[in-house]
Amino acid sequence: MSSLPSDSIETLKSALRGQVLQPADAGYDEARQIWNAMIDRRPALIVRCQGAADVRCAVNFARDAGLAIAVRGGGHNIAGSAMCDGGLVIDLSPMKSVRVEPSTLRAYVEPGATLGDFDHEAQAFGLATPLGINSTTGVAGLTLGGGFGWLSRRFGMTVDNLLAADVVSAEGALLRASADEHDDLFWAIRGGGGNFGVVTSFEFAVHPVGPKIYGGLVVLPLAAARDALVKYREAAAAMPDELTVWSVLRLAPPLPFLPASVHGTPVIVFAICYTGPLENGPAAVEPVRGFGPACGEHLGPMPYAAWQQAFDPLLTPGERNYWKSHNLAEIPDGLIDALLAAIDTLPSPQCEIFFGQIGGATQRVAPEATAYPNRDALYVMNVHGRWTDRADDDRCVAWARSFFEASAPYALGSVYVNFLTEDEAARVASAYGPNMERLVAVKTRYDPHNLFSRNQNIRPAAHS
Repeated sequence: MSSLPSDSIETLKSALRGQVLQPADAGYDEARQIWNAMIDRRPALIVRCQGAADVRCAVNFARDAGLAIAVRGGGHNIAGSAMCDGGLVIDLSPMKSVRVEPSTLRAYVEPGATLGDFDHEAQAFGLATPLGINSTTGVAGLTLGGGFGWLSRRFGMTVDNLLAADVVSAEGALLRASADEHDDLFWAIRGGGGNFGVVTSFEFAVHPVGPKIYGGLVVLPLAAARDALVKYREAAAAMPDELTVWSVLRLAPPLPFLPASVHGTPVIVFAICYTGPLENGPAAVEPVRGFGPACGEHLGPMPYAAWQQAFDPLLTPGERNYWKSHNLAEIPDGLIDALLAAIDTLPSPQCEIFFGQIGGATQRVAPEATAYPNRDALYVMNVHGRWTDRADDDRCVAWARSFFEASAPYALGSVYVNFLTEDEAARVASAYGPNMERLVAVKTRYDPHNLFSRNQNIRPAAHS
């Protein structure tokens, strides 16, 4: 920071619509806080952008000053890539516009928008696109890593619904990336993360969904989990694309439909979203109700936007989080054994292990069609370590790593890049598999000096 003359910072400020925050400024500490409280970084400058012109100015300033760049959208990334020490943060969170065109089934979304922002606009017209499970997640980061959610079995990954994007390059140029313009860049940003530039606008296809869906939760005691998981894996092949069922193992939160005696005890939860005709909902979810003796259930029609917010209370910002993840094609007996052993040793009431069911439409796209290649994954398994006290760091991280290792023999070997923590740079190649060489070529073309390196980094050829 000492190498930056004050007049250059004043010049930057005068060139922006947005705000520049320095460490001594009011609002700086709030602006550097992100979802994962384990990340505590102090950038030299935070540029709170109001539009693409501001982003271009920030990129040019950082490049010319030799500053590292971090890019913040929703600030949810587990690895904390939204922040850096001593560099410049391009903060896109003020750019929240979402514009939906019902007549063309298109949505135009700025990179500071959250899933809740998107749903608010799109559901006004009964429209949606596959986007995560937590309404405070940022659209940008989720999309750039591939993206999946309750609608993915029906409509594919988030990137399968991305039609175009505006991208500020390392040279400060504003490029249009689509099937017709800069198609190599368009291919790369559909799963390749923030390695290639700063996206200032996304264009998505949207689909008729809701405004009500049929779904909810079925909760079983842990004693029933083994049989329930066997029935779950057997039922998965016959599930229609309109039905998505995730399984979560954790200590029961104090849900109002659960008896007080169940609160805080280990359970398996089946989270269900059915987007077919509402009248078919009860029949569609009936097989899940047969997985075992429930200690509570809450099923019925509900607004899709409300279902997208259902897990927000368990994913609030400000807690300490550490994840480990595998992609799975199946849930074999050995994995179930390891899973139940891990749930017996939960180190915090907030820790959980979940199987996010995808498959369906996500598997009908060729691995080379987008940078996201993992089309053989039927489940994305996440070991979600989550706790409050810094003193519990070692214990909770060790628990997550232990089950990650125990479950590795049953996994595909690939991984969802958005679930990689900051200590997993060695797994980036596993995230991209057969597409890694092509990604390196695109990186070398658009960012040969690796200006955008505070991410799960794809290094350009000259830097490899």
